[in-house]
Amino acid sequence: MKFRDLLCELNVNPLSYKGFEDKTVRGIADNSNDVKDGYIFIAIKGHQADGHDYIQNAIRKGVSLIIGEKEIGDLPVPYIKTDNSRKALGVISKKYYQNPSKDKIMIGITGTNGKTTTSYVLKHIVEQCGKTCAIIGTIQNTINGKTLPSGNSTPSVLMINQLLSVSTDDVVIMEVSSHGLTQCRVEGVEFDIGIFTNLYHEHLDYHRTMDEYFQAKLLLYNHLKKNGVAIINRDNEWGEKLAAILIERKIPVFSIGEDQDNDVQLLDFLATTSTIKAKENDTAFEVACPIPGIHNMYNTMMAYLTARHINISRPLVQQAILSFTGVDGRFEQYKSDHMPTVIVDYAHTPDAIFHCIASAKTYGAKRIIHVFGFRGNRDKTKRPQMVSISAKYSDIYILTLDDLNGIPENEMVKTLEDLHHKFGNQKGVIIPDRTVAIQRAMEFANDGDWVIITGKGHESYKQNFSLHTHSDKETVELLLEPSKVQEITN
Repeated sequence: MKFRDLLCELNVNPLSYKGFEDKTVRGIADNSNDVKDGYIFIAIKGHQADGHDYIQNAIRKGVSLIIGEKEIGDLPVPYIKTDNSRKALGVISKKYYQNPSKDKIMIGITGTNGKTTTSYVLKHIVEQCGKTCAIIGTIQNTINGKTLPSGNSTPSVLMINQLLSVSTDDVVIMEVSSHGLTQCRVEGVEFDIGIFTNLYHEHLDYHRTMDEYFQAKLLLYNHLKKNGVAIINRDNEWGEKLAAILIERKIPVFSIGEDQDNDVQLLDFLATTSTIKAKENDTAFEVACPIPGIHNMYNTMMAYLTARHINISRPLVQQAILSFTGVDGRFEQYKSDHMPTVIVDYAHTPDAIFHCIASAKTYGAKRIIHVFGFRGNRDKTKRPQMVSISAKYSDIYILTLDDLNGIPENEMVKTLEDLHHKFGNQKGVIIPDRTVAIQRAMEFANDGDWVIITGKGHESYKQNFSLHTHSDKETVELLLEPSKVQEITN
């Protein structure tokens, strides 16, 4: 591809760069370390680093063109100043990779909770029905059956286009975060279906208000293809608000919910048997939910309705769901004879914690022991509500450390103590070492009790703890083998 093609996309007259416009573009980079001869480097000001500070590094590596937002003169290579580097990256990467989202079935999922579970249930349905499916999301990226590490729920728009350009998959499912939407990480990406799961208190350190958070989620529907549709959970006040806005915009809306006006009406949740009774086109049917929890029943039905919308028959969807085995770190259950049930879940919002505890009660937990903490340098406004919910609905709660993210450990422990005294009760204790907290919880618990460990799910620890394990899952698995624990602690 020639530079003239990309300059036109940026509304830059190629004749302004006469003698340069016919050169071949050999690649695009938003990290100066990735630059090679003939590349374009887009300088982006991030939260931790500013790409403009690395322009000289890009020049040393042979960059041919630089795009940025700052006034910079006297460079040995052409420089284009733009109002928004992130948007510019989306525009030129879409052109360079020949708009790879155009000819695929693209499904974007946004919402506070349930994005990952919904995407994996849907991926399973699609694959069980004979189609290939890519996934770009929180746990990992899977393209053409190969697994790649995932840094963010929504990667940069450059990486998205790179992944899509090599994908031969029939369907692509992408988790689209509010950060990704406001930071133009899906600029130029086109979706056939935009799924909205729910909206709850989260990320208010970034968005400031719930309405601002909602407006960020709403941006997904600016990226629908001409015949794109929305699939919405309307059993959520923000889902109702979203549906009304999209209907006014003449965007087709399909929904699930308890009201009979929904495309799939949820008639009943039989939690003890994990069965969903529903009605579609006046036909009643049942779906066996593969994962415990009312919240996961909603996730399953969102996946169901999406699968139906891409023309997979009801019997095939129902059959596919039966064989789904769950999602790594999402209400993941450990149960041994004469031992408590242990749940590892990614829940890190007040609503998600409530649903975890409520689900355990529904499934007959005698007592609930809840282990959780808070990440340093993250939304502080949700913390009091999280402690209040755990104090109210669990029988014992243990406050512990999560990722410190640069906050000194003693400062984070003081935060736990303040939250415990202000919003907790006598049922709570503080055990800073996360592995010891989990160990104590499992020691407190008896057969019939449930230990619920929330906050990290599939993620690895970022600091060292006493048991030298690397994740909540690994800690639980170790503690279920007492002889191994004794070896470590002796």
